[in-house]
Amino acid sequence: MSTSPQSVSRRSFGRLAAVAAAATVGGLTLGACSGRSGSASPDAPLRVMAINHVWSQAIAGRVAEFEERIGRRVSISMLTSDQLSNSYNVKLNASATDVDVMMVRALQEQLLFATNGWLADLTDRVSDAAFDWADFQEAPRRRSTTAGRVLSVPVVTERPTLYYRRDLLADFGGPPGTLDELMELSLELADRGDDFFGFVGRGQRSGAVSQWSSFLYSFGGDFTAEGRSTIATREAIAAYEYYGRLLERTGPPGATNMSLEQAMPIFAQGKAAFYVDADAIYTNFLDPAVSTVQDTVGFAPFPAGPAGSRPHNIPSWSLAVNEFSLLRDDAWEFIRWASSPEMVAALQADGIPGARQSAWSDAETLAAFPAELAESMRLGGERGVDHDRPEVLQVGRARDIVGRPLVAGILGEPVAAVAREADAEFADFLVRDNRHRES
Repeated sequence: MSTSPQSVSRRSFGRLAAVAAAATVGGLTLGACSGRSGSASPDAPLRVMAINHVWSQAIAGRVAEFEERIGRRVSISMLTSDQLSNSYNVKLNASATDVDVMMVRALQEQLLFATNGWLADLTDRVSDAAFDWADFQEAPRRRSTTAGRVLSVPVVTERPTLYYRRDLLADFGGPPGTLDELMELSLELADRGDDFFGFVGRGQRSGAVSQWSSFLYSFGGDFTAEGRSTIATREAIAAYEYYGRLLERTGPPGATNMSLEQAMPIFAQGKAAFYVDADAIYTNFLDPAVSTVQDTVGFAPFPAGPAGSRPHNIPSWSLAVNEFSLLRDDAWEFIRWASSPEMVAALQADGIPGARQSAWSDAETLAAFPAELAESMRLGGERGVDHDRPEVLQVGRARDIVGRPLVAGILGEPVAAVAREADAEFADFLVRDNRHRES
C-alpha cells in the first residue's frame, strides 16, 4: 500500500474538519464523457483519491488487510480540497482510468459528477442484503441518491451543534432549547462594549449559507420546493430576519466578513457565549494550544424554532466509483470494506462520526465524544435534513444568491425586499441550472 506523505494525527481532526467544512468546489465544469475500454493489468494497483482527512489516514493505516483480501496493492493519494477538485476536473474530463475509488462531497459535487456521467451506478451493489444499506442514516442515504440511482456511500457525517459556555449559563438553567431562548440569552449575556458577544456565527454571504440552513428549516422553510425558489416565503424571511438580528444585536463587528476561520477563534478565545457550527470542529475548543474554553465549553442540540429543531445531517464525505475505472468490482469491494458496520464502529470509537445507525446506537462508539456532544450528534442524526445548501449544479453561485438577504439582515437593513430580489434572481438561476441538467 502506498499513500501520499501527508499524515494526520487524531489531535488535528478538528482543524482538518474545519478546513473541509469551509471548503467549496471551484473550477469543476460540465464535461463530455466516453465509455470504458480495455482491462486492467493484474499488477495494477487499486487507486484511491481522497481528501487529506483523519478518516483517510485511519483507512490507510488499516488497508493492508484489504490488500490481502483482494490480492491487489492499494494506492491512496491524499490531497487538499483544491487539489482533489482540480484532479477530478482534469482526469474525469479526460475519461481517465487511473482513478478507481473517489472520495467526494455528495452535496457539493455529486449532482455535477452525475450529470457528466463520471460516477458508476451502485444501486444494485448496495441492495445486497449483507451490505445492509438500510443501516445507514436516512438523511445521508437520501443524499447519496441522484435521479433514482445510488452513486455514493457516506463515510463521514456532520451536523451543527450549539457550542455554549457552561460557566455563564449556570444561573440560567442550562443551554437554550429554543431559538427564542437563544436570542434572549444572547442579548442578556452580550457586553459588546467590553468586547464580549452573545452569539458568534458565520456571516459571510456565501460561507454562512450552510450553517444558516438549520435556522431556515427550523422556521419551516427550505431553499426550493418542486424545483422553484422558496427563499422569499414567510418562513424564509423570518429565518433571515432572526439570524440577521442575532448577529447584528449580539455579535462581533465585521460579522459579514466572517466565515468559519474568523468566527471559530472568537468562541475559542472566550469572547462569545454561543456559537453554532459543525460538530466536526469540536476538538478545536478542547485543545489548550488554541482554546481558552476547554474547561467551560458545553455542547447542546440545535434549538427548536417554530417548526421544531431541524438541523441538517449531511454526508460531508462519501465514496464513489469512477465510471471509467477498469477495476470497478475491486473498487466496490473497497467501499464495502471501508463502510462496513465493523469499520464504521471502529472509526467512530476513535472519534470519526460515520453514517451507520448501528454505530450511533452503540454506547462504546458514542463514548469517544464528550457526553453532551454525543447526545447532540445523536439527536441531530435523528432529526436531520439531508442538505445544507441548494441542490443545484452550480452550488457556489447559488450560495452567493441565497446569501444576499443574510448580509442585509446582519447589517440591520430591511430583509423582505432584498429577499424578494434574491428570490427572483434565484428563480432565474434555477431555470438555467435545470436546463444544464437536462441537456
